[in-house]
Amino acid sequence: MLPLRRLPCLPWTIPAHGLYRTFGPVVSIRRNSFFPSAQFAELASRESSQHQIYQSLSTDPFVNLSIEHFLLQNAPQDSKVLFLYINRPCVVIGRNQNPWLETNLGVLQHDRTENSSRETDETDGVLYVRRRSGGGAVFHDEGNLNYGVISPRDTFTRNKHAEMVVRALHRVGATNTSVNERHDIVLRQNAPEAIRQSSSATPEDPPTEASAKALKISGSAFKLTRFRALHHGTCLLDSPNIHDLGSFLRSPARPYIKAKGVESVRSPVGNVSASLTDSLTPFSIQGVMSSVIEEFGRLYGVNPDAVLRASRASHANGSELYAGNDWVAGTVGDSQALDMPDIQKGIAELRSLDWKYTQTPQFTFSTYPIDEDPRPRPTLPPTLPSSTRIFLRLKNGSVLESHISLSSDSAVAETQAKLAHEALNGRKLHELSMHDWQIALESLRGSDEDDVHLAEQVRHLGEFIGSMFAARPF
Repeated sequence: MLPLRRLPCLPWTIPAHGLYRTFGPVVSIRRNSFFPSAQFAELASRESSQHQIYQSLSTDPFVNLSIEHFLLQNAPQDSKVLFLYINRPCVVIGRNQNPWLETNLGVLQHDRTENSSRETDETDGVLYVRRRSGGGAVFHDEGNLNYGVISPRDTFTRNKHAEMVVRALHRVGATNTSVNERHDIVLRQNAPEAIRQSSSATPEDPPTEASAKALKISGSAFKLTRFRALHHGTCLLDSPNIHDLGSFLRSPARPYIKAKGVESVRSPVGNVSASLTDSLTPFSIQGVMSSVIEEFGRLYGVNPDAVLRASRASHANGSELYAGNDWVAGTVGDSQALDMPDIQKGIAELRSLDWKYTQTPQFTFSTYPIDEDPRPRPTLPPTLPSSTRIFLRLKNGSVLESHISLSSDSAVAETQAKLAHEALNGRKLHELSMHDWQIALESLRGSDEDDVHLAEQVRHLGEFIGSMFAARPF
């Protein structure tokens, strides 16, 4: 990590008579000492910072995930850290997932060119994000609270922090929440149709009546290092998009894709706020955040001053950090993203097209049953002949094998497939535009350049394949 600009020296050794002695000047650490945001890295990595609580002022998922990753890598080995943040609308998939399978890329912000502007990223559309941890695909928006807890690996269990959040929800009146066998938090009730919605259900796989009695409100993902454990999760508190989640998480290519890696488990979801309509206590996301902070403090015996400062942090107009002898609490956000090279590096990695797309595990796309994927397939559009065959095997997001043909004559079909493969072999899927597909498939016409009907079939073929992979139109 590159050295940061230092202001007053920070404590690095045990206290003597209320003071910390360092290799530089002596700095007084009163119980609520204020520090500028530029000293976040030093405070977070200070050996005595055993308890840390932060709220993010940023809604950028790339910033928040990178701050969280920095804390995982740099907080003291035996420390306990709570990080709370709310992202702008985005779909976040796990490290080992397939974006063409898990998301509807066609309705997300188009990011599949290297010159996509950051200004556009920050203002337009729902973002697509691949995180560094495992788990399934989730949707974030301003009504969804994200929590990350970093703790020593040797004391970590997969339910510990989900149960902490459940206790926090009980404090605000959501007493019908609990942790299920998948480490998710669910809302037990006879859900009205108004709040029943599947996060990734398809018409072929709708939620059942039984599952509607346990709506998922929080999913978890984990990242384990040699000494540290990260558990981060979502909590659907008051999402305005609760009825539209499927439109972002339902891929049109799902019936044709067989993927290695992790596939999301489809679950009906609901808002916590919907179960509190009769509550005497006004519901607020900030109230839930304060409750989570209090439960984190109870779980790990955090200094009350740290809990108080952390609970007040969201009311700050800018980044504010406070520290005591063994704790740090306050707000972080875009200022850290701008000032810290390590966090900038993390943001650049998460935004890169290589990270988003070429990290995808191997998968196949086939319009007909194959040995490794014998499922029946939907009927192809009527604009394509019934003899149409489309098969792609992709590794790291690039075409490894293919067979694309239109002809019912096996010899002609083999020739078409060979020519099409020559045009597609090694191409990165996310870089192929509709125009690229049309050019690559022109070889299917062979010497029949005057066959208008075949030309139309080739055009429709390119449009169908391009739509399955959300190819850009130019």
